[in-house]
Amino acid sequence: MIFLWAFIVGGLICVIGQIMMDVFKLTPAHTTSTLVVIGAILDGFGLYEPLIKFAGAGATVPITSFGNSLVHGAMVEAEKAGLVGVITGIFEVTSAGISAAIVFSFLASLIFKSKG
Repeated sequence: MIFLWAFIVGGLICVIGQIMMDVFKLTPAHTTSTLVVIGAILDGFGLYEPLIKFAGAGATVPITSFGNSLVHGAMVEAEKAGLVGVITGIFEVTSAGISAAIVFSFLASLIFKSKG
C-alpha cells in the first residue's frame, strides 16, 4: 500500500507543477522555485514530515523535498547553535544532494553530447 500512496502523492506534486506551467504559464524555473518554497513553508508549519511518513519516496523525491531539507536543517541546527546554526544547518543537510547533482551532471556531460 505504501507504493500506491508514494505514487499518488508524488504524482500529485508533479501534477501541481505541470498545472503551474500549463495553466499559469510559469517558466520551469519559476515552477521549480515555487515548489521549493512550498516545501519550505510546509516544513516550517510542521506539515511536510507527516507527509514524508505517509508517502515515503512520493514526498522525498520531488523538488518540494529540497525546500523541506533547507528549512528542516536550519531549524534543527538553530536549536543547537543559535543564529549561526541556521546557515550551517542548511549546508549540512543539503550538501550531499547538491554534491551528487553536480557530480552526476558532470558525468552525464562526459557521456552525452548536447544538441547545440
